Amino acid sequence: MIGSYVAVGDSFTEGVGDPGPDGAFVGWADRFAVLLADRRPEGDFKYTNLAVRGKLLDQIVEDQLPQAVELTPDLVSFCAGGNDIIRPGTDPDEVAERFERAVALLTEAAGTVMVTTGFDTRGIPVLKHLRGKIATYNGHVRAIADRYGCPVLDLWSLKSVQDRRAWDNDRLHLSPEGHTRVALRAGQAMGLETPADPEQPWPPLPPRGTLDIRRDDVHWAREYLVPWIGRRLRGESSGDHVTAKGALSPDDIKHRIASVA
Repeated sequence: MIGSYVAVGDSFTEGVGDPGPDGAFVGWADRFAVLLADRRPEGDFKYTNLAVRGKLLDQIVEDQLPQAVELTPDLVSFCAGGNDIIRPGTDPDEVAERFERAVALLTEAAGTVMVTTGFDTRGIPVLKHLRGKIATYNGHVRAIADRYGCPVLDLWSLKSVQDRRAWDNDRLHLSPEGHTRVALRAGQAMGLETPADPEQPWPPLPPRGTLDIRRDDVHWAREYLVPWIGRRLRGESSGDHVTAKGALSPDDIKHRIASVA
């Protein structure tokens, strides 16, 4: 019976790709918080989302971990290092060493620390060349979880997100349905009975022609790839002017989800 939960991480945990009615994002962590809160008496659950898009591991450790430690929650979800891994020249072994130091710090303050693997990127055009690097980092994350007794939110094995409908138009972040499936997988990782199966098959899609695929690729490059490259060249981050969502009411999250369903 988890009474308090803190989400730590980057855009994935902030919920980018899963917009609410006010334009702010919901995301898997907020949805997972609702699953946890439903198992407590009304009003007897605290949830804080500290995640901010674009943050590297060291930034997350510096900015978010002290807040998470101060809150001493029953559960922390810790997803970090992904933005480091996709940068050219980074060493997944070295990133994992820094990740482990953060896990050691969190486990001293929180009842349980849930860690997260990266997705299998074989079907994501912009990231598929990093598949081996991500797999190496995932191996470290699982080993760290074994050493510290952490449950693992294993996204590599979540086959349902191989469907393109699980991803936002930017091809880097999950869609609302993708975030929902991850929230359900997080519930399973914590041993909860979930209201649906995250691996539930998708409805069949009509076949797409070569011209349709090419048109989508051109649109994606113009709308998302070019701006992303521009930010990298300017040394900017998508999270430079973003503040964390902070403490959230599960009831408010439910209302926001329902209003866009």
